[in-house]
Amino acid sequence: MSETVYLNGEFMPLEKATVPVLDRGFIFGDGVYEVIPVYSRHPFRLPEHLRRLQHSLDGIRLANPMTDAEWTGLIRDIVARNAGDDQSVYLQVTRGVARRDHAFPKNTRPTVFMMSNPLVTPAAELVASGVPAITATDFRWLKCDVKSVSLLGNCLLRQAAVDAGAAETVLFRDGYLTEASASNVFVVKGGTLLAPPKNHLVLPGITYDVVLELAQANHMPHEVREISEQEVRGADELWVTSSTKEVLAVTSLDGRPVGAGLPGAVFRKMHRLYQEFKQTVMRQAA
Repeated sequence: MSETVYLNGEFMPLEKATVPVLDRGFIFGDGVYEVIPVYSRHPFRLPEHLRRLQHSLDGIRLANPMTDAEWTGLIRDIVARNAGDDQSVYLQVTRGVARRDHAFPKNTRPTVFMMSNPLVTPAAELVASGVPAITATDFRWLKCDVKSVSLLGNCLLRQAAVDAGAAETVLFRDGYLTEASASNVFVVKGGTLLAPPKNHLVLPGITYDVVLELAQANHMPHEVREISEQEVRGADELWVTSSTKEVLAVTSLDGRPVGAGLPGAVFRKMHRLYQEFKQTVMRQAA
């Protein structure tokens, strides 16, 4: 089955999909996006992803071109048209095509694009061994809660990790943890799970929410508060989470071991709980 995408009301092969060069997503990065994991052909936490999409659209003052029911039908359709039980659906909405001007154009039709790729989650050996990460100053803009297609800052920070042979770049702003270049970050210290609060400096992660829900449901000590750089560097465990990474342990930071240099007991428990939760949700959706 060839890769099928959706663009402005039509399904087509990927190689046939084109966007005018004056699309504001191309010219200004004026748009937002979502990435939705699909397990056994069922979108995971779709209502939560659609709420975050709405939050991002509100953040850039762009009207939602579809209802939740329309998005749901479209997402299920793109999944059905592509191969593989586990997929990663990417959707993007830009302000559309207009003469180049920084001010918002009037009466412009948004550009809506959607595609699906195979969902690649961490291999078992990475879960067992953990991954290295580096650190950097968070120099991105001050509206990181908006899932904007303007990702140059994130790309530079992610490439810094690649250049260092690491999986992620953990970010600090004014001495405190924000997130990573493409992940949320959790810290474990003294058996307590610590999470930075949701605010304009952090993307409100769907997996972040699941982790905290599981911690509460399973009576795991946890706190949501500001976390200092010193606490991160002295952590017993460090995790990164996202829709594609799920829950993954960081076992070295800037070349130094985190804790014992292996995934810790709290991580192993959370990883098991997350996998069980995912399977339960998928069984209920079937």
